[in-house]
Amino acid sequence: MDSQKDALQRIIATLANKNEELQNFIETLNHTFGRVQDNSTQVVSDLEEEFDTLYSILDEMKESMTNTIKQETVRKSHELQNQLTQSTSALESAEELLEFANNALHIADEEEFTKAAKQIKDRVTMAPAFRLTMKPKATDNMTHLMVDFSKERQLLQGLKFLPVPRAPEIVLGDCLVIDNEVTITWRIPVEDSKIDHYILEYRKTNHEGLPRVKDEQCWEVLDNIKTSEYTLQGLRFDTKFMNFRVRACNKAAAGDYSDPVTLETRAFNFGFDSTSSHLNLKVEDRSVEWDPQGGKGVDSKVKGKENKGSGTPSPKRTSVTRSPAPRGARDRFTGESYTVLGDTSIESGQHYWEVKPQKDCKSYSVGLAYRNLGKFDQLGKTNTTWCIHVNNWLQNSFAAKHNNKAKNLDVPVPDSIGVYCDFDRGQLSFYNAENKQLLHTFKVRFTQPVVPAFMVWCGGLTLSTGLQIPSAVRSFQKTENGLGGSNSSISQQDPSVACDICFYDKLPSVDSSLMP
Repeated sequence: MDSQKDALQRIIATLANKNEELQNFIETLNHTFGRVQDNSTQVVSDLEEEFDTLYSILDEMKESMTNTIKQETVRKSHELQNQLTQSTSALESAEELLEFANNALHIADEEEFTKAAKQIKDRVTMAPAFRLTMKPKATDNMTHLMVDFSKERQLLQGLKFLPVPRAPEIVLGDCLVIDNEVTITWRIPVEDSKIDHYILEYRKTNHEGLPRVKDEQCWEVLDNIKTSEYTLQGLRFDTKFMNFRVRACNKAAAGDYSDPVTLETRAFNFGFDSTSSHLNLKVEDRSVEWDPQGGKGVDSKVKGKENKGSGTPSPKRTSVTRSPAPRGARDRFTGESYTVLGDTSIESGQHYWEVKPQKDCKSYSVGLAYRNLGKFDQLGKTNTTWCIHVNNWLQNSFAAKHNNKAKNLDVPVPDSIGVYCDFDRGQLSFYNAENKQLLHTFKVRFTQPVVPAFMVWCGGLTLSTGLQIPSAVRSFQKTENGLGGSNSSISQQDPSVACDICFYDKLPSVDSSLMP
């Protein structure tokens, strides 16, 4: 019966997944159908606009060329009309002179004849008819203004839609997700020398499989990529997956998108739990800062007995009260436990995050704790907390702390600290976040879920999450585990008993007067 129920449950899960996949596909089809109508209307409008532009250019050219013909006609007509007027006048003058010469032939008086002959000679010399050019200044030929649009007609008849590159294919096997970087590689099915560049689009999602039309994230666009590979750097993996698609572009148009791919980008994401933090801590989602005025104006004060045994007196006590906690939440830290926890528990797996202190921060701790940490407890001073502690007040120190015992770390304090937790192997390691130098490793057998834990006094911390385990850390952990673990750790066999310090049996407890 149980096996049949299990089998039925698997069938139900398969059907539910298929139904969800079909629903997503139907939404994609409906979206594509609507986009086809919209895009068709748009390209028709674009086509009409292009033809209207072409018509406008032709009309302008026609008007310009017609004006040129008219101007040439006017010029020739003016030249010929002037010649015609001058020639008519010269003809009238010549006819008059001819008649005068004919009449002179009949003059009998010799003296009068000689005088008339001389006058005719002078007039002939100055006659317009002999000064005119007997060649038209303009011809009737207009062939130089004729046109031949045979080539243009061929071009127009050869008008086609723009050549569009084919959709690329993303090579999933060559894509890489490592160190919060994603490398996407693609290829073109058919070689196309006219491709000018590519457009890569990506978006974050929590849905596995094909991208959904109605997703909470928008596509981010990276344009003008000249190669068939691109690496996105400095990403924060705050979703489980990322979708990618790419399209090729030539000088004229962009082609279709490639089939989208989905890559897994899981990472540990959490923020500070402001509901349980100390009142003297100003907490935002990914930053915490010491605020000496945080507990001012509260009626009741913390009793002295509440700090008994804390061993970490503050140079300036602040009056605080416990803030009413939401139903189901833990009590707020108080007294001199300037602590804030992460808002997400770790129950299994490997996780990594980084913490960067302010430059003038006087004291801070970074580590892990069980959620049942007492509201007066301080990190590293109980058997349920593990941390590294930095003190820059009165006397500098850098130490790994657990169960009120410490191991001084003989390395420079890094600007940023990386925290690696392998819950299943019971390992908590701290690294220099910049060069991935190992600072310290705790070997622990966790008996319940843990939460990231932080202490800060006179300064602030900035939290970076959504980080993959760096490849350098992962490689080091493989080597370390292969050699049987770290030989510089404070080991714990059982969190319910005091922690043994493997190589420091005679190491005294830390002088709490040197650390707030």
